[in-house]
Formats: sequence, structure tokens, C-alpha cells
Amino acid sequence: MTKVSYARDVLRLALPAAFKHLLDILQLLIDMIMVGMINVAALAAVGMSMQFMMVINVIMTLYIVGGNAIIARLIGEGRKRRASSLLYTLTLFALLISLPITIFGYFNAENFYVWMGAEVDLASYGRDYFEIIMIGMPLIFLDALMYNALSAAGDTKSSLYIKIISAVINLVLNYLFIFGHGGFEAMGIAGAAYATIIAYTLNLLMYGVVLKRKEAKLHLVTTLNKLDLLRALAVGKNASLDRLMSVTSFILFVWVITAYGTSAIAGYQVGLRIEGLAFMPGFGFAIAATALVGQNLGAKKLEAAYETGLYAIKIAALFMGSLGLLLALFPESFIIIFTHDKATIEAASSYLQLVGISQVPLAMTFVINGALRGAGATKTTLRVNVTSLWILRVIPSLILYYLGFELIWIFIAMTVETFIKGGVFWYIYQKREWQSIKV
Repeated sequence: MTKVSYARDVLRLALPAAFKHLLDILQLLIDMIMVGMINVAALAAVGMSMQFMMVINVIMTLYIVGGNAIIARLIGEGRKRRASSLLYTLTLFALLISLPITIFGYFNAENFYVWMGAEVDLASYGRDYFEIIMIGMPLIFLDALMYNALSAAGDTKSSLYIKIISAVINLVLNYLFIFGHGGFEAMGIAGAAYATIIAYTLNLLMYGVVLKRKEAKLHLVTTLNKLDLLRALAVGKNASLDRLMSVTSFILFVWVITAYGTSAIAGYQVGLRIEGLAFMPGFGFAIAATALVGQNLGAKKLEAAYETGLYAIKIAALFMGSLGLLLALFPESFIIIFTHDKATIEAASSYLQLVGISQVPLAMTFVINGALRGAGATKTTLRVNVTSLWILRVIPSLILYYLGFELIWIFIAMTVETFIKGGVFWYIYQKREWQSIKV
């Protein structure tokens, strides 16, 4: 293969995935804009719910990351039917493990916010929103599986088209449900949750149509594939532990920011959602790296696996670096869309200025993580991510807080950690030891 073909393969998968994630981010932003019209507490409640979803992602990572690696290799080996039977088995597995999470989450929706140290009004809004989200948790589990499985098989366009339709529907339903237009009763923050769950339902119906097409990359072959399920879980357990330790560190990091007050956490959540516009390309190119590295390793094309990953890193760094520069130079131009609260704007501006200058190492982290997971090197990503987040981010942030430093120093510690971790991942990728891992 030529360098042109490597770049073409990367862009073919990455661009639809990147646009899909852009729509994900825009959907979240629209939710927050509309909910922010209620008050700052409602805005913070929706933002904090994303932290709880990170905890739930720990469980989803168990079967998604390993499933991605095995499906990509099976497709690379030309074993489509076996990959399809694994998708069916993973579907049943996802449903099984989502049910107890749904029950526990529903009855502890308000407690999640209390445990995070949220104020009373914020926790009340959080309960109204998160109880509804938890009822639809099996839909969220299956949606994540279908998207990732099709991406690993080399189809990111179908998910993009599905997302376009559901995002439009979600926007319309937000308008109707939150504010009580079109004859509906005004539901406030609960209306945003109902709109989200209905959108997930439509997603799954459309994925079902895609999987039934003759030309689909995968089908739901109704045969249990226990062998590959165990292989997927063996790969995924390290990724899940990685996510668990990372999420724990993020929760502690958010706890530190929450201690600075509602405006601080609201500003952080607004800044994080805006930053999503910059790191959106990173998700797309990470997905491309996962699929192409896994498929090329399955086909025994080691050089192609390395080169496609390298191109994904370079292009993601270019996109994210350019967008990050805009965030660093003009933060308030983005923030003012969400809120006019002076303290919230100040906190969000500090956050965006610092993350804006660290988008290139963040791009390297995203894409190399994806490439290594596509290769099955989840032990490596576990060691790097956990060590970096805890030693370089969480512990320094706790020390800075208890010593009485201002919020901006917490964001500085986060930025330094991003630069160091990006450099470590680049060194590991260049060594190429991940090419010899067996899954």
C-alpha cells in the first residue's frame, strides 16, 4: 500500500466517525443550552450526570473494547460470519449486565449527586434528570455496542446517518418537552431526559435496519459464540480496569472542582462540553486507528498497521491543535452561548485557555490509545493511563486544593499531565512492541 492509500483509509473511517461524535457533542451542548435557560443548578446537574455516565462506561468498556479488537481481527481475516455471531453474543451479554445497573441507578439517582458533594437544589435537579436516564440504560448499552461493532468492522457512515436523524428528533423533542410547546406540559430538566431516551430508541431501530441489509459489514447471526466472547472479555478486562481507575480519578478531580462552588463546577462542565468540539476529531481518528490497526494485524500486515495509525495521529493532531488554538484565544465567545453568569464564565474561560494549548498531546493520547486497544495492548494503556492520572493529576490537584490555591492551578495541573502522557504514548507507539501481542 502507498502512503496515499493509508491516508485514504484513515479518512474514510475517521471523518464519518468524527462528524458523528461532533453531533454527539452538539446534542449535549444543545441539551445544556436549553436546560441552562432554567437556571445554573439545572445546567450543573446535566453536566455532572456525564460524570456518572463515565462510571457506567466502565462496565460497557468490558465488552466493547475487547469486542472491537476481536471483530476487527476477524474482519481482517475474512471471517465475517464469525464476527457477526460475536456481535449477537455481545448483544445478549450487554442486555444481561445492563439490568442490575438500571435498577441500582434508578433508586440512587439523587444519592449520586449527594455523594459528589452537590448542593441541595443541584441534587434535586439531578434526581429528576438521572432517574429517567437510568430507565433507558439498556438502550444506551446496546447503542454503544452497535456503533462500536460496526466501526470495528469498517462501517462508520451508517452510524453517522443514524445520528443525524436522531439528533434532529432529539432537538425537536427538547423544545417540546422542556418548555411545554406543541401542547405538551413543560417538564423542565426531565423533558431533556425523555427526549434523550426516545432518541436512543430510534437509534436501535435504525441499527436493526442496517444490520439486515445484504451489504452490511456485520449481521446479527443468531448463534452463540462463547469462545470469542471469552477472548473479547479477556482483552476488555484490562481496558475496563483502566476505565475504572481513570473514572475514579476523574470523579475525585470533579469533587475538587465542586468544592470551589456551583459556579466553578458549572464553568468546568460548560468548558468541558465546548472542548468536546476540539477533541471530537480525536474520537473519530481513534476509532479509525482501532479498526485499521486491528484489521491489518488480523491480515498480518504489520507495516500497514503502523502507518495507518501514524496517519491517524498526525491528522488528528492537526485538527485538534487548530481548534484548540481558537478555544485558547477566544474562550468567552463560546461560553456566552451557555450562560451569562460572571463567575461561571470566569471558571470556564480559565479551563478553555489551558486545554486549548494542550490539544495536540491530547490528540496523540486519544489516537494511540485507540491503536493500542485495536492491537489488544490493553495492559499497556492501563498502566500508562492510571499512573498518569493519579500521580500527575489527582494527587497534585488535591494537594493544591488543601493548600488553598485558586481554581486555575487545578486546571494547570491537568494540562501538565496531558503533555506528559501524550509524550509517553508516543514513545510506546514508536517502539512497535504492540504489533506482536496475541489476542
